[in-house]
Amino acid sequence: MDNNHYYNASDLGKFGKIADYQQPLADKFFGWYGEVFADGALTAREKSLIALAVAHAVQCPYCIDAYSSDAYEKGYNEAQMMEAVHVAAAIKGGAALVHGVQMMNKVKEIAM
Repeated sequence: MDNNHYYNASDLGKFGKIADYQQPLADKFFGWYGEVFADGALTAREKSLIALAVAHAVQCPYCIDAYSSDAYEKGYNEAQMMEAVHVAAAIKGGAALVHGVQMMNKVKEIAM
């Protein structure tokens, strides 16, 4: 079996080690990250579902892993989580399609 992968689930647990090479910036990031996910105008629970959707939109396997667990632990069920993924997919798909306007504009420009 080939154990050489770009993404290894065990690497998620090593995330804190990003501080090894730049402690001051890592401290700032983790402080900010913690504040972002604290209760505010949105609850930490709501932010977890948003993070799950965004994780799929940016296609980060570590984030998908982390926020699938987090959202489930915060009380979201499979249907709610999958609906959030569909929202992310619809936005990402729409973003790709709307950029087709740029292609149409360019083709009109060069076809003249």
